[in-house]
Amino acid sequence: MFIPDELLAKRPWLRHYDTDVLPTLNYPSFPATEILRNTANVEADKPATWFYGTEITYWDLHITVIRLANKLLELGVKKGDRVGLHMPNSPQFVIAYWALLTIGAIVVNLNPMYTKDELKFCLENTEATGLFTFDTVLPIVKALNEEYQIPLVIVTRITDFVDAAPTSTKEELGLPESWHHFSELLEQSKNTIPPRVPIVNSDPAIIQFTGGTTGIPKGAVLTHKNVVAASFQCDMWGFSVIGRLPVSRKRVLCTLPFFHVYGEIVALCTSVKNGSTMVILPRFDPDEVVNTIAAFPEFSFWPVVPTMLAAVLNHPRAEELNLAKRFALINSGAAPCPVELIEKAKDFNIFFSEGWGMSETTSLGITQPIQGVKKPLSIGIPYPDTDVKLVDLNTGETVKQGEIGEIWIKSPLVMSHYWNNPEETANQLKDGWLRTGDLAYMDEDYYIFIVDRSKDMIISGGYNIYPRDIDEVLFKHPKVKDAITVGIPDEYRGEIVKSFVQLVEGAEVTAEELIAYCREHLAAYKVPRAIEFRSELPRSAVGKAFRRMLRDEELAKMKAEKEQNA
Repeated sequence: MFIPDELLAKRPWLRHYDTDVLPTLNYPSFPATEILRNTANVEADKPATWFYGTEITYWDLHITVIRLANKLLELGVKKGDRVGLHMPNSPQFVIAYWALLTIGAIVVNLNPMYTKDELKFCLENTEATGLFTFDTVLPIVKALNEEYQIPLVIVTRITDFVDAAPTSTKEELGLPESWHHFSELLEQSKNTIPPRVPIVNSDPAIIQFTGGTTGIPKGAVLTHKNVVAASFQCDMWGFSVIGRLPVSRKRVLCTLPFFHVYGEIVALCTSVKNGSTMVILPRFDPDEVVNTIAAFPEFSFWPVVPTMLAAVLNHPRAEELNLAKRFALINSGAAPCPVELIEKAKDFNIFFSEGWGMSETTSLGITQPIQGVKKPLSIGIPYPDTDVKLVDLNTGETVKQGEIGEIWIKSPLVMSHYWNNPEETANQLKDGWLRTGDLAYMDEDYYIFIVDRSKDMIISGGYNIYPRDIDEVLFKHPKVKDAITVGIPDEYRGEIVKSFVQLVEGAEVTAEELIAYCREHLAAYKVPRAIEFRSELPRSAVGKAFRRMLRDEELAKMKAEKEQNA
């Protein structure tokens, strides 16, 4: 791979790229739905989805998407309309996703576990005019509809697309007269002529809410160009391993939620791009995942978050599965992977990699080379066509190599804006550069190491403390399953360090013992002053720690105590 000197001077990390990865790509200017059409054209009979034994070929998926797209147009959905996808992983999600993009509607990703108020905020914020949802959350959706009238509601039972299960009906699900049943709509639509909706690659494709319980959610607007660039980049980055497999052997284990852009791009869109069969599971249940892994001879790819990987590697059946032979590649993202977990994956001989991305960067951005050098605790090097600089929070100047600064990123992966939020857009986007809020340094080889989130940094007694440092130490304790550290306001020190800990099932250890353990591995000013045990710690659907939620709980307790003592 030849890299021009002027490009290497601008992006010196390119010298570490795998030989199959180009330093720059010529992205097709078509809308994202062409990814599906192209694969259906050349891999018509290849299974696109597997769902509890039921398969849908790429050609049938393509035709079903067209039928639903035409029905949505008939029901009044227009280009630019925002429509919520409020479903777990399922063939219905895949079909609805591509159908909405086919007619230029904007997919609003919604977590199926959202409360009524969370759903209401997202739908009101985007002025959504439609919603795809499913049977088990109908009480929430019906209550929501009393407060926010949704013009178009389409409901499915997730097992409706399992051949061995009976298909539900509108009457059986007790749907209001104005609502629609997913399968019945498809039955009514026989039109397989592709819609002629003019779509350019700068048109919005997805609104992905970010922030959630860590603050007021912001809707990152991702364009068709973002989706195409991410799908092509992700496919090429893994080509040195996955590209060596014939299409007939490409199979992706889809446990990442499709309603988050990480799963949507890396599991759904990239699978379609390279003709992989998506083995779809609607939820992450360790036993079900292990049984599914055992049911197939091999998988080309399994994208995960650390909690998923840990659950499988620690499963009683992990040894018998021969995971290294069964998976060509496993990649972790969304949250930092503890060193102990990485070492355990190596002990299993698993071909493992790790990367970094954000909702605002279409889930990609910086990652470890697949075949090249992987540095422990590093998130790797930037993707093709991506510029990264580390900026001093106080001066706004680029820091020197080895110094800590905020990651700023410019890339075809970066969102266009935040939906209906010009102020936050102006704060985060500066001349095409996205301010990520992540603090990091770049080593002598231009590998990037995240230190922490700028908003999560603890300042105690004048010291800057990065909570991830404490989390990493606690993760290494054999009795700790999960840990999240936060800063708690303190009149004397400014903030004190408090860690919330979830223990391994059946394990017993005292707070004093864990604090003593931390003293052995941390500078004195970093050692937690308090440890609180929890049965479960708050994390997002893709494993990100909700530090602010824990901190807000502490602030509320402090306020209540102060009022009580007043």
